[in-house]
Amino acid sequence: MPAHDTLWRGAGLMFGRMFEDWSLEARVFPPTGRVFAIASAGCTAMALAAKGYEVTAVDLNPAQVAFVRARLQGRDGVGSVDRRIAQARGAMRLVGWTTRLLREFVSLDDPATQHRFWRSRLDTRRLRVVLAALLSPITLRLFYPAPLARAVPAGFAAILRRRLDRGFSTHPNRTNPYARLLVLGEPTPAASPPSGAVHVVEAGAAEYLETCPAQSFDAFTLSNILDAADASYARRLDAAIARAARPGAVVVMRSFSEPPTPDEERWAQQDRALLWGSIKVSTA
Repeated sequence: MPAHDTLWRGAGLMFGRMFEDWSLEARVFPPTGRVFAIASAGCTAMALAAKGYEVTAVDLNPAQVAFVRARLQGRDGVGSVDRRIAQARGAMRLVGWTTRLLREFVSLDDPATQHRFWRSRLDTRRLRVVLAALLSPITLRLFYPAPLARAVPAGFAAILRRRLDRGFSTHPNRTNPYARLLVLGEPTPAASPPSGAVHVVEAGAAEYLETCPAQSFDAFTLSNILDAADASYARRLDAAIARAARPGAVVVMRSFSEPPTPDEERWAQQDRALLWGSIKVSTA
């Protein structure tokens, strides 16, 4: 087993919630059909299944697989990455981000007003100093698995501030559950898919797709699986998707990296989760 796979399999429960706006998938996917998803915390898989899709959710990490199965039974939990984000959120008290101030911010519903609020009251010099410390390469390597730390682009503190600036000036906070989750740590209730609508599998994505009958899926949502992968795995995954895709199948792939094309930047801007640099929407 490759060292990369071994690391992910042994990482324990990392994600209890996903910062991925599944409504983007719902807009670009065909109205019905079979969807292949990276399981992660199960948010996207469960939401798409609740919309009527038949979803296969796959993850290398047995702890994530067990967690998604538990969520389908109504149980919940918190992962290591969620705890680190909560600690970072607590550090924001050092820059004057009080709960009262943040509740006022997330109650806004006019992006222009939000943008002014963000720039004048939240995006301060103290924030820049604290974010630079929290997101430095040394800090990331101390607290996150190596593949996850390597996926974060250099200078991520400044990049993240720009993405938040972009997102808060685009999406109304009041109706954006990801803004509330990010700044207050308050998740919305999980979707309730029909029984059996989500099939959860412990496997690698390419590995699983290579075993499926040809033309098995109408759509693919792959999170940022390639951020921590090498070129050979990217080629293998691409071939596996091509084989498992039905004609016209749509593929959605996210990345923390800066966008290589204007089109991928436009899709990233449409994701209400605010954090992504690049989202590629393509046809398999």
